[in-house]
Amino acid sequence: MTRERPPSSLTSQPSEVGFRRELKALSGVLPYLWPKNAVGLRVRVVLAIACLAAAKAVNVGVPVLYKAAVDMLAPTAGTLIVVPTMLIVAYGAARVGAQLFNELRDSVFAKVEQRAIRTIALNTFRHLHGLSLRFHLERQTGGLSRAVERGVRGMEFLLSYLLFSLLPTVFEIALVCAILWRFFAASLALATLATIAAYVVFTFAVTDWRIKYRREMNQRDTEANTKAIDSLLNFETVKYFANEEHEARRFDAALAGYERAAVKSQVTLSALNIGQGAIIAVGLVVVMWLAARGVAAGRMTVGSFVLVNSYLVQLYMPLNVLGMVYRNIKQSLTDLESMIRLLGVQPEVTDKPAAPALAVARGEIVFDHVSFAYDPRRSILDDVSFRVPPGHTLAIVGSSGAGKSTVARLLFRFYDVDQGAIRVDGQDIREVTQASLRRAIGVVPQDTVLFNDSIAYNIGYGKPGAAQAEIEDAARVARIHDFVAALPDGYRSQVGERGLKLSGGEKQRVAIARVMLKGPRILVFDEATSALDTKTERAIQASLEEVAANRTTLMIAHRLSTVVHADEILVLENGRVVERGTHAALLAKDGLYAAMWRRQLEADERAAALAAVAAVAE
Repeated sequence: MTRERPPSSLTSQPSEVGFRRELKALSGVLPYLWPKNAVGLRVRVVLAIACLAAAKAVNVGVPVLYKAAVDMLAPTAGTLIVVPTMLIVAYGAARVGAQLFNELRDSVFAKVEQRAIRTIALNTFRHLHGLSLRFHLERQTGGLSRAVERGVRGMEFLLSYLLFSLLPTVFEIALVCAILWRFFAASLALATLATIAAYVVFTFAVTDWRIKYRREMNQRDTEANTKAIDSLLNFETVKYFANEEHEARRFDAALAGYERAAVKSQVTLSALNIGQGAIIAVGLVVVMWLAARGVAAGRMTVGSFVLVNSYLVQLYMPLNVLGMVYRNIKQSLTDLESMIRLLGVQPEVTDKPAAPALAVARGEIVFDHVSFAYDPRRSILDDVSFRVPPGHTLAIVGSSGAGKSTVARLLFRFYDVDQGAIRVDGQDIREVTQASLRRAIGVVPQDTVLFNDSIAYNIGYGKPGAAQAEIEDAARVARIHDFVAALPDGYRSQVGERGLKLSGGEKQRVAIARVMLKGPRILVFDEATSALDTKTERAIQASLEEVAANRTTLMIAHRLSTVVHADEILVLENGRVVERGTHAALLAKDGLYAAMWRRQLEADERAAALAAVAAVAE
């Protein structure tokens, strides 16, 4: 299976030829314009196109009415001038009719456009959650969110302007040239067509040349946004090291790159506008001169001269819009590239077709000769086997990098094993759905990250839709109810970004309450107390033991004092199980576990002595 590409590739310079790349991005938009299984939306698309055609037909007819009125008002020898009242009224009605059809078009198509934007945004959101842990560990949050934001915005522009500006403009130009050719002089049609062709070629050529500056702006914007978000997410670390100015310099360097690219983009845009204006001016002069010669020669009436002038003026705005639309379509396609590539990333871990849900009755966990490596050049787990009987507790200890947390990630199926198998109640976890597997497992991690919402929301996240009474019962089990109840806003209290308003112990208790509300058969404690002080650790440990009662529990631990009660302890070293047994048996063996135990006792004694000295000094 092809593994996911790192997110950095989402903003890298694309390798495909420009036109092919744009067609690929455009093909990603079209399905949202003609959605499957949505007859009502398709009807709206057809009606919008019909309104568009009617608006253009009426718009082209407006100068014809104007011509007729002028010809009737033109004085001829011995003829009284008659006011063409009906033509004037028809002229006004036609202008109103053109606007009416345009507004009807926008009203009818609005639901199609907004539904398409909603669908692609939702699909992208679901796709991001469907990607595996490897992708998200390597992601740059700011750059990723900006790529999605620009992509959705580009999608909105393409759906609206590609259908209702670019194609209608081409249609109107063809219709005007046909009228000029058929009813007047071929030279007028050819001159008009030559002007438009020169305008289009110049616009496309210059826009293609300057699009590199837009792409550079996107890259610099992504870089600046990534640095800003990364710095703000690590606000406390920045403060700890007094590195505010360092972060400001890094952000300013990225902004300076954006500034340079933006200036180049504006200068080249001005050059493009000047060139377009010059082409239009030359075209106007040539066409009006030809029309004036026709009037002088008696081949055309004054009304015909006015008609040609009206068509040219009427085409000027669509031509001007054509340049703007083409530039924005190119920019939107550029913006859309990253999101299309993101949607093309295939999940590393997927469910098999028609995979059944995991049936958890007892909660037995079996690792059967499991081997795994994040990178083929470095093995993380090597032939690891163990069994956790239903309702028992197994602890895994070892030095940093021994592979302890990888065991938990494999159990959650964040990754698939390279060799061997993991079974829950006899079912290979690769054969069941990921959602059912993860519903059966509850985890209390070392670093609990909370949503920037209320305490009630964060506890209730374990069971969306849970009643307030259920949330409070779970909080009581986690021994945090009294703390929350004493807060001014109670369970409505906001926890802040990543839970920064709560202490480490309070966040851990929220995590425990959340898991209790979920009610899983299997529990995983991934170094759940290693970052806490000794007093808090003991209090949290008591809560964990209460929660784990009668549940199958896997404990990943750094501090050995937290696992002495486990039914079995595995000692990992360089990805292999080197010792196993109860706490007492491993101490009696006097091997690696016993050495680790002695080192931790000595470290605890030194810490206690230092604390006592500090207390005396105070």
